Amino acid sequence: TAQLIATVTRPRDEAVQRSARARLARLTEREREVAEAVSEGLTNAEIADRLHLGVATVKTHVGALFSKLDVTNRVQIARCLHEATTER
Repeated sequence: TAQLIATVTRPRDEAVQRSARARLARLTEREREVAEAVSEGLTNAEIADRLHLGVATVKTHVGALFSKLDVTNRVQIARCLHEATTER
């Protein structure tokens, strides 16, 4: 949580933003929807309900997000989305 707050409050570095956008460009439309839901703090069950998916399918998408975004946890998914979309 502290890492996320520090990220949100520091000025955007253009290189960081470009890197995050490049990583997000690897995602399918559905993976992007799951990533956005993860960044809202939703659980897998809540994401499944919102997107009309099975929980196992959401878990598969989250696993793909870890790989494609080169992250190891859900906070880092949110951070990547934030870095890609926040203007300086």
